[in-house]
Amino acid sequence: MDGETALRSGETCWRVENAGRAAVLLDSGAYFAAAIAALHRARHSILLLGWGFDPRTRLTPDAQGHEHGSDEIGVLLPRLAAIRPELDIRVLIWKSALPVSISQHFFPHRARWWFAGTRVKFELDATVPFGACHHQKVLVIDDAIAFCGGGDFGVDRWDSTRHLDLDLRRSMPGGARHAPRHEVMMLMDGDAALALGDLVRQRWADAGLKAPSPVEAVDRDLERHDPWPSVVAPHWRDVPIAIARTEPAWRRNAEVREIEALHLDNIRRARRLIYLENQYFTSVPVGEALAARLAEPDGPEVVLISSAHSPSYFDRWTMDRTRWRLIERLQAADRYGRFRAYCPHTSHGQPIIVHSKVAVIDDEILRVGSANLNNRSAGFDTECDVQLSAAPGTPEAKAVRDFHARMVGHFMGLGGPAVEAALDEAGGSLIGAIERLNEGRHARLRPLQPVLMGPLARIISAYHLGDPLTPTDSFKPLLRRRLLDPVRRALKQAGRVSREGKIDDERKVV
Repeated sequence: MDGETALRSGETCWRVENAGRAAVLLDSGAYFAAAIAALHRARHSILLLGWGFDPRTRLTPDAQGHEHGSDEIGVLLPRLAAIRPELDIRVLIWKSALPVSISQHFFPHRARWWFAGTRVKFELDATVPFGACHHQKVLVIDDAIAFCGGGDFGVDRWDSTRHLDLDLRRSMPGGARHAPRHEVMMLMDGDAALALGDLVRQRWADAGLKAPSPVEAVDRDLERHDPWPSVVAPHWRDVPIAIARTEPAWRRNAEVREIEALHLDNIRRARRLIYLENQYFTSVPVGEALAARLAEPDGPEVVLISSAHSPSYFDRWTMDRTRWRLIERLQAADRYGRFRAYCPHTSHGQPIIVHSKVAVIDDEILRVGSANLNNRSAGFDTECDVQLSAAPGTPEAKAVRDFHARMVGHFMGLGGPAVEAALDEAGGSLIGAIERLNEGRHARLRPLQPVLMGPLARIISAYHLGDPLTPTDSFKPLLRRRLLDPVRRALKQAGRVSREGKIDDERKVV
Protein backbone atom coordinates (compact mmCIF):
# COMPACT_ATOMS: atom_id res chain seq x y z
CA MET A 1 0.00 0.00 0.00
CA ASP A 2 1.33 3.42 -0.95
CA GLY A 3 0.64 5.22 2.32
CA GLU A 4 2.14 8.52 1.25
CA THR A 5 -0.28 9.07 -1.63
CA ALA A 6 -3.25 8.51 0.71
CA LEU A 7 -2.30 11.52 2.82
CA ARG A 8 -3.70 14.76 1.41
CA SER A 9 -3.71 17.73 3.76
CA GLY A 10 -7.14 19.27 4.01
CA GLU A 11 -8.84 16.12 2.74
CA THR A 12 -7.61 12.90 4.36
CA CYS A 13 -5.56 14.56 7.09
CA TRP A 14 -4.85 17.87 8.76
CA ARG A 15 -1.05 17.76 8.87
CA VAL A 16 1.78 15.29 8.31
CA GLU A 17 4.69 15.85 10.68
CA ASN A 18 7.81 13.89 11.52
CA ALA A 19 8.34 12.04 14.79
CA GLY A 20 11.89 11.22 15.81
CA ARG A 21 10.45 8.45 17.98
CA ALA A 22 7.08 6.74 18.15
CA ALA A 23 5.69 3.88 20.19
CA VAL A 24 2.33 2.20 20.75
CA LEU A 25 1.09 1.50 24.27
CA LEU A 26 -1.04 -1.59 24.65
CA ASP A 27 -3.76 -1.18 27.30
CA SER A 28 -4.13 1.53 29.91
CA GLY A 29 -1.68 -0.04 32.35
CA ALA A 30 1.09 0.84 29.90
CA TYR A 31 -0.40 4.26 29.10
CA PHE A 32 -0.81 5.32 32.72
CA ALA A 33 2.70 4.16 33.64
CA ALA A 34 4.18 6.10 30.73
CA ALA A 35 2.04 9.15 31.52
CA ILE A 36 3.08 9.38 35.16
CA ALA A 37 6.75 9.04 34.19
CA ALA A 38 6.41 11.77 31.56
CA LEU A 39 4.41 14.08 33.84
CA HIS A 40 7.23 13.99 36.39
CA ARG A 41 9.62 15.10 33.62
CA ALA A 42 7.50 18.08 32.51
CA ARG A 43 9.25 21.46 32.77
CA HIS A 44 7.10 23.91 30.80
CA SER A 45 3.57 22.68 30.05
CA ILE A 46 1.13 19.83 30.49
CA LEU A 47 -1.87 20.01 28.13
CA LEU A 48 -4.68 17.46 28.36
CA LEU A 49 -7.81 17.05 26.24
CA GLY A 50 -10.38 14.43 27.20
CA TRP A 51 -13.91 13.15 26.87
CA GLY A 52 -14.08 12.18 30.52
CA PHE A 53 -11.86 12.82 33.51
CA ASP A 54 -11.90 11.57 37.08
CA PRO A 55 -9.20 13.01 39.37
CA ARG A 56 -9.39 9.86 41.52
CA THR A 57 -7.84 7.79 38.71
CA ARG A 58 -4.87 5.80 39.97
CA LEU A 59 -2.01 5.71 37.47
CA THR A 60 0.03 2.89 39.02
CA PRO A 61 -2.31 0.61 41.00
CA ASP A 62 0.19 -2.23 40.61
CA ALA A 63 3.09 -0.29 42.20
CA GLN A 64 4.16 -0.66 45.81
CA GLY A 65 5.17 2.02 48.29
CA HIS A 66 2.81 4.83 47.27
CA GLU A 67 1.30 6.97 49.98
CA HIS A 68 -2.48 6.78 49.96
CA GLY A 69 -3.76 8.63 46.87
CA SER A 70 -0.33 9.83 45.79
CA ASP A 71 -0.61 8.18 42.37
CA GLU A 72 -4.05 9.69 41.65
CA ILE A 73 -3.88 12.13 38.76
CA GLY A 74 -5.93 14.66 40.72
CA VAL A 75 -3.26 14.63 43.44
CA LEU A 76 -0.26 14.51 41.12
CA LEU A 77 -1.13 17.51 38.92
CA PRO A 78 -1.57 20.06 41.76
CA ARG A 79 1.59 18.75 43.43
CA LEU A 80 3.59 19.26 40.22
CA ALA A 81 2.12 22.75 39.83
CA ALA A 82 3.16 23.63 43.39
CA ILE A 83 6.68 22.24 43.01
CA ARG A 84 7.28 23.96 39.65
CA PRO A 85 5.54 27.37 39.55
CA GLU A 86 6.68 27.88 35.95
CA LEU A 87 4.75 24.77 34.81
CA ASP A 88 1.56 25.60 32.87
CA ILE A 89 -0.95 22.78 33.49
CA ARG A 90 -4.16 22.90 31.44
CA VAL A 91 -6.98 20.32 31.45
CA LEU A 92 -9.87 20.79 28.99
CA ILE A 93 -12.66 18.21 29.24
CA TRP A 94 -16.04 17.87 27.57
CA LYS A 95 -18.84 19.30 29.70
CA SER A 96 -20.77 16.06 29.66
CA ALA A 97 -24.54 15.87 29.42
CA LEU A 98 -26.43 15.08 32.61
CA PRO A 99 -27.15 11.37 31.85
CA VAL A 100 -23.46 10.78 31.15
CA SER A 101 -22.39 12.80 34.19
CA ILE A 102 -24.70 10.78 36.45
CA SER A 103 -23.11 7.54 35.23
CA GLN A 104 -19.69 9.01 36.14
CA HIS A 105 -20.71 10.10 39.67
CA PHE A 106 -20.93 13.71 38.39
CA PHE A 107 -17.34 13.76 37.19
CA PRO A 108 -15.80 15.60 35.42
CA HIS A 109 -18.07 18.40 36.77
CA ARG A 110 -16.94 17.79 40.35
CA ALA A 111 -13.32 18.16 39.25
CA ARG A 112 -13.84 21.93 39.15
CA TRP A 113 -14.00 21.94 42.95
CA TRP A 114 -11.24 19.35 43.15
CA PHE A 115 -8.76 21.76 41.50
CA ALA A 116 -10.12 24.95 43.06
CA GLY A 117 -7.35 26.88 44.79
CA THR A 118 -4.60 25.09 42.86
CA ARG A 119 -2.51 26.29 39.91
CA VAL A 120 -4.07 23.67 37.64
CA LYS A 121 -6.29 25.36 35.04
CA PHE A 122 -9.26 23.01 34.69
CA GLU A 123 -12.09 23.88 32.28
CA LEU A 124 -15.17 22.18 30.85
CA ASP A 125 -15.90 22.67 27.15
CA ALA A 126 -19.51 22.74 25.92
CA THR A 127 -18.88 24.34 22.50
CA VAL A 128 -20.47 21.56 20.47
CA PRO A 129 -23.90 21.14 18.83
CA PHE A 130 -26.82 19.81 20.86
CA GLY A 131 -26.24 16.11 21.55
CA ALA A 132 -22.61 16.13 20.39
CA CYS A 133 -19.49 15.69 22.52
CA HIS A 134 -15.80 16.52 22.54
CA HIS A 135 -14.15 13.14 22.13
CA GLN A 136 -10.48 13.96 21.44
CA LYS A 137 -8.01 12.33 23.85
CA VAL A 138 -4.59 14.02 23.72
CA LEU A 139 -1.86 14.60 26.31
CA VAL A 140 1.02 16.91 25.31
CA ILE A 141 4.05 17.56 27.53
CA ASP A 142 6.38 20.50 26.84
CA ASP A 143 5.24 20.43 23.17
CA ALA A 144 8.00 17.79 22.93
CA ILE A 145 6.09 14.53 23.37
CA ALA A 146 2.41 13.68 22.92
CA PHE A 147 0.04 10.80 23.57
CA CYS A 148 -3.00 10.30 21.33
CA GLY A 149 -5.58 7.54 21.20
CA GLY A 150 -8.76 6.36 22.86
CA GLY A 151 -7.76 6.55 26.52
CA ASP A 152 -9.23 8.83 29.17
CA PHE A 153 -8.24 9.14 32.81
CA GLY A 154 -11.11 7.30 34.49
CA VAL A 155 -11.46 5.01 37.48
CA ASP A 156 -12.76 2.17 35.29
CA ARG A 157 -10.02 2.28 32.61
CA TRP A 158 -6.89 0.60 34.00
CA ASP A 159 -6.08 -2.93 32.86
CA SER A 160 -3.03 -5.00 32.00
CA THR A 161 -2.42 -6.91 28.79
CA ARG A 162 -3.27 -10.13 30.63
CA HIS A 163 -6.91 -9.08 31.15
CA LEU A 164 -7.22 -11.31 34.20
CA ASP A 165 -10.65 -12.51 35.27
CA LEU A 166 -10.03 -11.40 38.84
CA ASP A 167 -7.61 -8.51 39.18
CA LEU A 168 -7.65 -6.53 42.42
CA ARG A 169 -5.93 -3.66 40.62
CA ARG A 170 -9.11 -3.06 38.59
CA SER A 171 -10.68 -1.44 41.65
CA MET A 172 -12.76 1.73 41.69
CA PRO A 173 -13.33 4.11 44.61
CA GLY A 174 -15.60 2.29 47.03
CA GLY A 175 -14.06 -1.09 46.23
CA ALA A 176 -16.17 -2.19 43.24
CA ARG A 177 -14.34 -4.02 40.45
CA HIS A 178 -14.66 -2.93 36.83
CA ALA A 179 -14.63 -5.14 33.77
CA PRO A 180 -11.53 -6.06 31.74
CA ARG A 181 -10.85 -3.34 29.19
CA HIS A 182 -8.68 -3.06 26.08
CA GLU A 183 -7.15 0.27 25.05
CA VAL A 184 -4.42 1.55 22.70
CA MET A 185 -2.49 4.86 22.69
CA MET A 186 0.33 6.17 20.50
CA LEU A 187 3.27 8.15 21.90
CA MET A 188 5.36 10.38 19.66
CA ASP A 189 7.81 13.27 19.83
CA GLY A 190 9.19 15.97 17.51
CA ASP A 191 7.07 18.04 15.16
CA ALA A 192 4.21 15.55 15.45
CA ALA A 193 3.98 16.31 19.18
CA LEU A 194 4.17 20.06 18.52
CA ALA A 195 1.30 19.76 16.02
CA LEU A 196 -0.87 18.07 18.64
CA GLY A 197 0.01 20.91 20.98
CA ASP A 198 -1.30 23.29 18.31
CA LEU A 199 -4.52 21.26 18.17
CA VAL A 200 -4.94 21.65 21.94
CA ARG A 201 -4.33 25.40 21.71
CA GLN A 202 -6.94 25.73 18.98
CA ARG A 203 -9.47 23.90 21.16
CA TRP A 204 -8.88 26.35 24.01
CA ALA A 205 -9.37 29.28 21.64
CA ASP A 206 -12.51 27.75 20.10
CA ALA A 207 -13.93 27.34 23.62
CA GLY A 208 -13.54 31.10 24.17
CA LEU A 209 -10.69 30.59 26.63
CA LYS A 210 -7.20 32.04 26.67
CA ALA A 211 -5.06 29.53 24.82
CA PRO A 212 -1.75 28.32 26.31
CA SER A 213 1.41 29.63 24.71
CA PRO A 214 3.62 27.36 22.59
CA VAL A 215 6.85 26.22 24.19
CA GLU A 216 9.88 28.01 22.76
CA ALA A 217 11.97 25.98 20.32
CA VAL A 218 15.03 26.13 22.58
CA ASP A 219 12.99 24.55 25.38
CA ARG A 220 11.90 21.72 23.08
CA ASP A 221 15.51 20.75 22.46
CA LEU A 222 15.56 17.10 23.51
CA GLU A 223 19.32 17.25 24.09
CA ARG A 224 18.69 19.85 26.79
CA HIS A 225 15.77 18.07 28.39
CA ASP A 226 13.89 14.97 27.22
CA PRO A 227 10.44 14.24 28.74
CA TRP A 228 10.16 10.90 26.91
CA PRO A 229 9.34 8.27 29.60
CA SER A 230 12.21 5.87 30.20
CA VAL A 231 9.73 3.00 30.68
CA VAL A 232 8.88 3.11 26.94
CA ALA A 233 11.23 1.88 24.21
CA PRO A 234 10.54 3.49 20.80
CA HIS A 235 9.16 1.14 18.14
CA TRP A 236 9.87 3.55 15.26
CA ARG A 237 12.35 6.31 14.55
CA ASP A 238 12.12 9.19 12.08
CA VAL A 239 8.66 8.37 10.74
CA PRO A 240 5.92 10.62 9.32
CA ILE A 241 2.77 10.90 11.42
CA ALA A 242 -0.49 12.02 9.85
CA ILE A 243 -3.04 13.77 12.08
CA ALA A 244 -6.69 13.52 11.05
CA ARG A 245 -9.67 15.22 12.71
CA THR A 246 -13.43 15.35 12.87
CA GLU A 247 -15.06 18.67 13.71
CA PRO A 248 -18.76 19.45 13.24
CA ALA A 249 -20.02 22.46 11.36
CA TRP A 250 -20.84 24.68 14.31
CA ARG A 251 -21.15 28.43 14.65
CA ARG A 252 -18.14 29.93 12.85
CA ASN A 253 -16.29 26.63 12.39
CA ALA A 254 -16.49 24.72 9.12
CA GLU A 255 -17.05 20.99 9.03
CA VAL A 256 -13.94 18.75 9.05
CA ARG A 257 -14.31 15.11 7.96
CA GLU A 258 -10.69 14.03 7.52
CA ILE A 259 -11.07 10.91 9.67
CA GLU A 260 -13.82 9.38 7.54
CA ALA A 261 -12.01 10.33 4.32
CA LEU A 262 -8.81 8.65 5.52
CA HIS A 263 -10.67 5.49 6.51
CA LEU A 264 -12.29 5.24 3.08
CA ASP A 265 -9.00 5.89 1.29
CA ASN A 266 -7.18 3.26 3.35
CA ILE A 267 -9.92 0.70 2.65
CA ARG A 268 -9.78 1.43 -1.07
CA ARG A 269 -5.99 1.05 -1.22
CA ALA A 270 -5.61 -2.08 0.94
CA ARG A 271 -4.21 -5.14 -0.81
CA ARG A 272 -4.10 -7.98 1.74
CA LEU A 273 -5.55 -7.03 5.10
CA ILE A 274 -7.90 -4.56 6.75
CA TYR A 275 -7.79 -5.05 10.52
CA LEU A 276 -10.10 -2.94 12.66
CA GLU A 277 -10.49 -2.67 16.42
CA ASN A 278 -13.33 -0.46 17.52
CA GLN A 279 -15.85 0.09 20.25
CA TYR A 280 -18.62 0.73 17.70
CA PHE A 281 -19.23 -0.27 14.09
CA THR A 282 -22.23 1.48 12.54
CA SER A 283 -20.83 3.71 9.77
CA VAL A 284 -22.67 2.97 6.53
CA PRO A 285 -20.00 4.57 4.25
CA VAL A 286 -17.28 2.46 5.91
CA GLY A 287 -19.49 -0.64 5.77
CA GLU A 288 -20.26 -0.17 2.08
CA ALA A 289 -16.58 0.41 1.27
CA LEU A 290 -15.68 -2.83 3.07
CA ALA A 291 -18.51 -4.70 1.32
CA ALA A 292 -17.19 -3.55 -2.07
CA ARG A 293 -13.72 -4.91 -1.25
CA LEU A 294 -15.14 -8.23 0.01
CA ALA A 295 -17.00 -8.64 -3.28
CA GLU A 296 -13.71 -8.55 -5.21
CA PRO A 297 -12.25 -11.98 -6.07
CA ASP A 298 -8.76 -10.97 -4.94
CA GLY A 299 -9.61 -8.31 -2.33
CA PRO A 300 -8.19 -8.08 1.19
CA GLU A 301 -9.24 -9.93 4.31
CA VAL A 302 -11.36 -7.88 6.71
CA VAL A 303 -11.08 -8.64 10.43
CA LEU A 304 -13.11 -6.71 13.01
CA ILE A 305 -12.48 -6.88 16.77
CA SER A 306 -15.22 -5.38 18.95
CA SER A 307 -16.92 -5.91 22.31
CA ALA A 308 -19.44 -8.72 22.70
CA HIS A 309 -21.85 -6.00 23.78
CA SER A 310 -21.65 -2.40 24.91
CA PRO A 311 -21.40 -1.77 28.67
CA SER A 312 -24.31 0.72 28.71
CA TYR A 313 -27.92 -0.09 27.89
CA PHE A 314 -28.24 3.06 25.79
CA ASP A 315 -25.39 1.92 23.54
CA ARG A 316 -26.79 -1.59 23.35
CA TRP A 317 -29.97 -0.11 21.89
CA THR A 318 -28.39 2.50 19.63
CA MET A 319 -25.07 0.90 18.62
CA ASP A 320 -25.04 -2.88 19.11
CA ARG A 321 -28.16 -3.55 17.04
CA THR A 322 -27.04 -1.22 14.26
CA ARG A 323 -23.63 -2.91 14.33
CA TRP A 324 -25.24 -6.29 13.74
CA ARG A 325 -27.18 -5.00 10.73
CA LEU A 326 -23.89 -3.80 9.24
CA ILE A 327 -22.19 -7.12 9.99
CA GLU A 328 -25.05 -8.91 8.22
CA ARG A 329 -24.41 -6.65 5.22
CA LEU A 330 -20.73 -7.67 5.16
CA GLN A 331 -21.55 -11.35 5.59
CA ALA A 332 -23.86 -11.12 2.58
CA ALA A 333 -21.08 -9.50 0.53
CA ASP A 334 -18.45 -11.99 1.69
CA ARG A 335 -18.74 -14.45 -1.17
CA TYR A 336 -15.06 -15.50 -0.86
CA GLY A 337 -14.91 -16.10 2.90
CA ARG A 338 -12.61 -13.19 3.80
CA PHE A 339 -14.59 -11.51 6.61
CA ARG A 340 -14.65 -12.28 10.33
CA ALA A 341 -15.97 -10.32 13.32
CA TYR A 342 -14.61 -11.39 16.72
CA CYS A 343 -15.10 -10.39 20.34
CA PRO A 344 -12.35 -11.07 22.93
CA HIS A 345 -12.88 -12.90 26.23
CA THR A 346 -10.76 -13.64 29.26
CA SER A 347 -9.43 -17.13 29.93
CA HIS A 348 -12.59 -17.92 31.93
CA GLY A 349 -14.96 -16.48 29.34
CA GLN A 350 -15.61 -12.96 30.67
CA PRO A 351 -16.13 -10.44 27.82
CA ILE A 352 -13.39 -7.82 27.43
CA ILE A 353 -14.58 -4.28 26.65
CA VAL A 354 -12.88 -3.18 23.42
CA HIS A 355 -12.52 0.59 23.73
CA SER A 356 -9.56 0.90 21.34
CA LYS A 357 -9.83 2.58 17.95
CA VAL A 358 -7.16 0.95 15.80
CA ALA A 359 -6.70 0.15 12.13
CA VAL A 360 -3.88 -1.88 10.57
CA ILE A 361 -3.69 -1.98 6.78
CA ASP A 362 -1.39 -4.53 5.08
CA ASP A 363 0.90 -4.38 8.16
CA GLU A 364 2.21 -1.13 6.67
CA ILE A 365 -0.29 1.39 8.03
CA LEU A 366 -0.98 1.73 11.75
CA ARG A 367 -3.71 4.08 12.87
CA VAL A 368 -4.63 4.90 16.48
CA GLY A 369 -7.07 7.50 17.73
CA SER A 370 -10.28 8.51 19.42
CA ALA A 371 -12.70 8.03 16.52
CA ASN A 372 -15.25 5.24 16.55
CA LEU A 373 -16.52 3.67 13.34
CA ASN A 374 -19.92 5.31 13.67
CA ASN A 375 -21.76 8.34 12.35
CA ARG A 376 -20.99 10.53 15.34
CA SER A 377 -17.24 10.21 14.89
CA ALA A 378 -17.49 11.04 11.19
CA GLY A 379 -19.15 14.43 11.45
CA PHE A 380 -20.85 15.16 14.77
CA ASP A 381 -18.32 14.84 17.61
CA THR A 382 -14.76 16.17 17.73
CA GLU A 383 -12.12 13.48 17.16
CA CYS A 384 -8.38 13.09 16.58
CA ASP A 385 -6.54 10.13 15.02
CA VAL A 386 -2.87 9.65 14.20
CA GLN A 387 -1.53 7.38 11.46
CA LEU A 388 1.94 6.00 10.84
CA SER A 389 2.89 4.85 7.33
CA ALA A 390 5.75 2.44 6.57
CA ALA A 391 7.14 1.44 3.19
CA PRO A 392 6.88 -2.29 2.37
CA GLY A 393 9.89 -4.39 3.36
CA THR A 394 11.39 -1.76 5.66
CA PRO A 395 12.26 -2.11 9.37
CA GLU A 396 9.39 0.28 10.06
CA ALA A 397 6.95 -2.08 8.34
CA LYS A 398 8.35 -5.01 10.33
CA ALA A 399 7.73 -3.03 13.54
CA VAL A 400 4.08 -2.56 12.49
CA ARG A 401 3.79 -6.30 11.83
CA ASP A 402 5.45 -7.17 15.15
CA PHE A 403 3.14 -4.91 17.11
CA HIS A 404 0.10 -6.21 15.24
CA ALA A 405 1.07 -9.82 16.04
CA ARG A 406 1.58 -8.93 19.71
CA MET A 407 -1.77 -7.14 19.84
CA VAL A 408 -3.68 -10.04 18.28
CA GLY A 409 -1.79 -12.53 20.44
CA HIS A 410 -2.54 -10.76 23.72
CA PHE A 411 -6.26 -11.34 23.17
CA MET A 412 -5.54 -15.06 23.04
CA GLY A 413 -3.10 -15.23 25.94
CA LEU A 414 -0.21 -15.65 23.50
CA GLY A 415 2.89 -13.75 22.47
CA GLY A 416 3.58 -12.22 19.10
CA PRO A 417 5.89 -15.04 17.93
CA ALA A 418 3.06 -17.58 18.26
CA VAL A 419 0.87 -15.43 16.01
CA GLU A 420 3.73 -14.97 13.53
CA ALA A 421 4.20 -18.74 13.33
CA ALA A 422 0.48 -19.30 12.81
CA LEU A 423 0.46 -16.64 10.07
CA ASP A 424 3.26 -18.48 8.26
CA GLU A 425 1.38 -21.76 8.56
CA ALA A 426 -1.80 -20.11 7.23
CA GLY A 427 -0.02 -18.59 4.23
CA GLY A 428 -0.25 -15.07 5.63
CA SER A 429 -3.98 -15.22 6.33
CA LEU A 430 -4.86 -13.58 9.65
CA ILE A 431 -8.24 -15.33 9.69
CA GLY A 432 -6.50 -18.65 9.13
CA ALA A 433 -3.99 -17.89 11.89
CA ILE A 434 -6.67 -16.96 14.43
CA GLU A 435 -8.71 -20.05 13.64
CA ARG A 436 -5.64 -22.29 13.93
CA LEU A 437 -4.77 -20.79 17.31
CA ASN A 438 -8.35 -21.25 18.49
CA GLU A 439 -8.26 -24.96 17.68
CA GLY A 440 -7.93 -27.32 20.61
CA ARG A 441 -8.13 -24.57 23.22
CA HIS A 442 -10.77 -22.49 24.93
CA ALA A 443 -11.33 -19.85 22.24
CA ARG A 444 -10.75 -16.33 23.54
CA LEU A 445 -11.46 -14.60 20.23
CA ARG A 446 -15.03 -15.67 19.54
CA PRO A 447 -17.34 -14.79 16.66
CA LEU A 448 -19.68 -11.90 17.36
CA GLN A 449 -23.17 -13.27 17.90
CA PRO A 450 -26.42 -12.11 16.28
CA VAL A 451 -28.51 -9.54 18.12
CA LEU A 452 -32.25 -10.18 18.32
CA MET A 453 -34.26 -7.15 17.27
CA GLY A 454 -37.92 -6.37 17.78
CA PRO A 455 -39.86 -3.64 15.93
CA LEU A 456 -38.53 -0.80 18.11
CA ALA A 457 -34.93 -1.98 17.81
CA ARG A 458 -35.29 -2.17 14.03
CA ILE A 459 -36.52 1.44 13.92
CA ILE A 460 -33.60 2.57 16.09
CA SER A 461 -31.05 0.77 13.91
CA ALA A 462 -32.66 1.73 10.59
CA TYR A 463 -32.66 5.44 11.42
CA HIS A 464 -29.44 5.47 13.50
CA LEU A 465 -31.24 7.06 16.45
CA GLY A 466 -28.62 8.28 18.93
CA ASP A 467 -25.93 8.16 16.22
CA PRO A 468 -26.41 11.34 14.15
CA LEU A 469 -24.08 12.11 11.27
CA THR A 470 -24.14 15.92 11.44
CA PRO A 471 -25.65 18.68 13.63
CA THR A 472 -28.60 18.93 11.20
CA ASP A 473 -29.18 15.19 11.75
CA SER A 474 -29.16 15.54 15.52
CA PHE A 475 -31.81 14.60 18.02
CA LYS A 476 -34.22 17.54 17.71
CA PRO A 477 -34.27 17.64 13.88
CA LEU A 478 -34.32 13.83 13.81
CA LEU A 479 -37.29 13.73 16.19
CA ARG A 480 -39.17 16.16 13.99
CA ARG A 481 -38.25 14.51 10.70
CA ARG A 482 -38.60 10.86 11.70
CA LEU A 483 -41.50 11.01 14.16
CA LEU A 484 -43.45 14.27 14.00
CA ASP A 485 -43.43 14.77 10.23
CA PRO A 486 -44.98 11.31 9.55
CA VAL A 487 -47.66 12.15 12.13
CA ARG A 488 -48.40 15.42 10.35
CA ARG A 489 -48.64 13.62 7.01
CA ALA A 490 -50.99 11.03 8.44
CA LEU A 491 -53.20 13.71 10.00
CA LYS A 492 -53.22 15.69 6.79
CA GLN A 493 -54.36 12.66 4.84
CA ALA A 494 -57.13 12.20 7.38
CA GLY A 495 -58.32 15.72 6.74
CA ARG A 496 -57.46 16.98 10.20
CA VAL A 497 -54.88 19.51 9.08
CA SER A 498 -55.52 22.89 7.49
CA ARG A 499 -54.51 23.62 3.91
CA GLU A 500 -51.36 25.34 5.18
CA GLY A 501 -50.23 21.96 6.57
CA LYS A 502 -50.37 23.05 10.21
CA ILE A 503 -52.20 21.18 12.93
CA ASP A 504 -55.09 23.08 14.51
CA ASP A 505 -54.10 25.05 17.62
CA GLU A 506 -55.91 22.74 20.05
CA ARG A 507 -53.94 19.74 18.68
CA LYS A 508 -50.64 21.52 17.99
CA VAL A 509 -47.50 19.39 17.90
CA VAL A 510 -44.62 21.32 19.48
